[in-house]
Amino acid sequence: MNNERGSALAIPNMSLVVLIGASGSGKSTFARKHFGEFEVLSSDTFRGMVSNDENDQAATTAAFEALQFVAGKRLDAGLLTVIDATSVQPSARKELVALAREHDVLPVAIVFDLPESLCVARNAERTEAGSSRTVPAGAVKRQSDQLRRSLRNLGREGFRRVHILRDEDQVNAATIQREPLLNDRSWDRGPFDVIGDVHGCRSELESLLTKLGYEITRDEQGRPTDALHPEGRRALFLGDLVDRGPDSAGVLRLVMGMVGAEHALAVPGNHEAKLVRALRGAKVTTSHGLAETLAQLSGETAEFRDQVVEFCDGLVAHLVLDGGDLVVAHAGLKEQYHGRASGRVREYALYGETTGETDEYGLPVRLPWAKDYRGKAAVLYGHTPVPEVVWTNNTACLDTACAFGGSLSALRYPEREVVQVPAEQQWAEPVRPIQPLIPEREPGILRLDDVQGRIRVETSTHGRIGIDEKQSAGGLETMSRWAIDPRWLLYLPPTMSPPKTSTVPGFLEHPQEAFEYFLKEGITEVICEEKHMGSRATVLVARDPARFGAPAHWRGAIYTRTGRPFFDAAAELEYLKKMDRALEASGVWEELDADWILLDGEMLPWSLKAGDLIRDLYASVSASGLAATGAANRALAAAADSGLDVAALSERIKDRHDDLERFRDSYRRYVGQADEVRFAPFQILAAGDNTFERRDHGWHLAIADRLVAEAPELFQATGRLRVDLEDPAQTESAVQWWLSLTSAEHGGEGMVVKPFANLTRTAKGLVQPGIKVRGREYLRIIYGPSYTEERDLKRLRERNTGQKRSLAGREYALGIEALHRVARSEPVWRIHEAVFAILALESDPIDPRL
Repeated sequence: MNNERGSALAIPNMSLVVLIGASGSGKSTFARKHFGEFEVLSSDTFRGMVSNDENDQAATTAAFEALQFVAGKRLDAGLLTVIDATSVQPSARKELVALAREHDVLPVAIVFDLPESLCVARNAERTEAGSSRTVPAGAVKRQSDQLRRSLRNLGREGFRRVHILRDEDQVNAATIQREPLLNDRSWDRGPFDVIGDVHGCRSELESLLTKLGYEITRDEQGRPTDALHPEGRRALFLGDLVDRGPDSAGVLRLVMGMVGAEHALAVPGNHEAKLVRALRGAKVTTSHGLAETLAQLSGETAEFRDQVVEFCDGLVAHLVLDGGDLVVAHAGLKEQYHGRASGRVREYALYGETTGETDEYGLPVRLPWAKDYRGKAAVLYGHTPVPEVVWTNNTACLDTACAFGGSLSALRYPEREVVQVPAEQQWAEPVRPIQPLIPEREPGILRLDDVQGRIRVETSTHGRIGIDEKQSAGGLETMSRWAIDPRWLLYLPPTMSPPKTSTVPGFLEHPQEAFEYFLKEGITEVICEEKHMGSRATVLVARDPARFGAPAHWRGAIYTRTGRPFFDAAAELEYLKKMDRALEASGVWEELDADWILLDGEMLPWSLKAGDLIRDLYASVSASGLAATGAANRALAAAADSGLDVAALSERIKDRHDDLERFRDSYRRYVGQADEVRFAPFQILAAGDNTFERRDHGWHLAIADRLVAEAPELFQATGRLRVDLEDPAQTESAVQWWLSLTSAEHGGEGMVVKPFANLTRTAKGLVQPGIKVRGREYLRIIYGPSYTEERDLKRLRERNTGQKRSLAGREYALGIEALHRVARSEPVWRIHEAVFAILALESDPIDPRL
């Protein structure tokens, strides 16, 4: 208990703080001073909320039900929550302690044990001042008596920390010191070498540490006492250091030395928990290697055994590291327990989740929690021996049965590289056969339940992205009816948002708004890229068909942004062979050290994909409109010749006729011949084991230029302009370039403004990968021949691009996630999860003209 004058009251960041004291003891004043407005839940406030009278004691039950409901929602969100009520009765505190345990946070008590006379006097002052918050003196005395009778029992009631303030000076001098939980090491970024269950195999541990690059220190007797990595890496032990192997004492000496020197971290295993109980004299069964460990420790000094107890007992059950991206626990940990603290969280971390039954070997039947895990954090664990390290839903078990004759494994984090040494011999007999925790899924097989119902996809750049049932249904229809083989559908590009509606007279879109967006995001260097008059395309060129489960003659795929093939099989194969030769001759294959590459770009001309649309919609609108306005012009000319005043009407019809001619000229620029097909690459998405979203766009376009130079009959160059947005001259040049590019004479579609650095994150999240700024004439195709008339522009300026921008950000994150999974050679169903989610999001009803 803490009751020192002027002391800082330590409060865990994630906790339920209960203010305990009689009415008039100053709890509410203290709460207002030290906690945030929304952090404090007052019983008086909730009485007022449910009855319109904060003094209505008849409303107390309803008020506390509402208070506990709100407190539960806050604790679910991991928010510190303060309960401002008297809480002097054990029954009231029992409910609050239970609430904290239910949400796996620590209950903390701040007790206001002030003199009864002071509390009575304060309440009397309230009465004299006409306050409605008055409590009779008799009630205050009863509350004070109840408080003092239970002070010594607060720890036994379940409060993990108790702070007692005994007079006004202590209350006034107290400060609140918020502290992270012991399991919160999110600030610790590593890098780590995470080591699975050692189980007394000291020699194998030394071999593994040496293989990982650690330099081992020994004492006078030659026993290892520490290990240091010259590059500052640290080992991270997943528990079960002891039992079964030949030298548990030696393992403990080495690991304790490394942790003590801050060269390693460790979490406890169930075998350490049992060892601590045994060394403290508890009656435990000595099966599963404990008898051997106790025999080994009996040859050590009493001081060493005491150090073992202190070390093992002081280990925190799980750790959250690397900004929350890594969680380690001996038996694993489901997402709702990450960063939480309670008895059941510790129990889960040590033993896992069991059904309460035993299998035919007499061992507990454990639930396969990793099968349903969908969390952001990678979870590394041990506990149950497996034949090899396998990733399952961003989790991996590193206990590869060293004591049973398997191997001792480490996973280098964040590299995710597995490093192993074989067991020197079989030190113990397994109770049951070593087998995978989850039956291995055929990597190339997709299941219907992967793409049905609500789906959550974890991404490294945007966190969790949700797909609802309606979106899933839309994505499934597109995928099943038109998309190419999922084994080759590795990526889909995101939709692209236009800028906010322009305020420049006569324009619906203008570079000015795109530049403003990036400046607002803190980005000053952008690249403006010519927007080709084609269709977005992804090209996969592959030299090893087996890598993608394809037939021997296969060389890749060329597909649209909804996964449909661009060409028939024969034409596609011929085009890909030519691309392969160009990649070879230009040195790209050699530079990227890869045998497959994924390119993002535009396939020209647009009519290659949209011929029917041009012919059946645009051409028919143009032809009928021009015919109608031409006939009207002739009729009006005749009317004018007869002396009628039709000048105003003739002018309107002429303007409409001119707009239709501009409309016709715009769409005709998208019509090309089959022998004019070109691909305009502007980004190398991935190749081999690498992705390139963090390479700047200058690097990407330089490679594209090499391909254009090598095979101009296959590839189209992309015009570009690098711009410093803080230089008015450069931004004006970019605007003039865009105006020239999109003029009626040139007829270009527009440009895309991108952060020059490529993938960019700010404190608010992912920045848009690109903002498209389409030209005034091109937009006639989208919004109609006469959209530039002021009455139409006024209406169109009310369009909202926010939803489109949000969609583009989510799809971008999913595309990057798919690429990462491809580069890591994850199973097809894992890659397909992210790609399918993009298709599903595309089913959202958003104005297609944006």
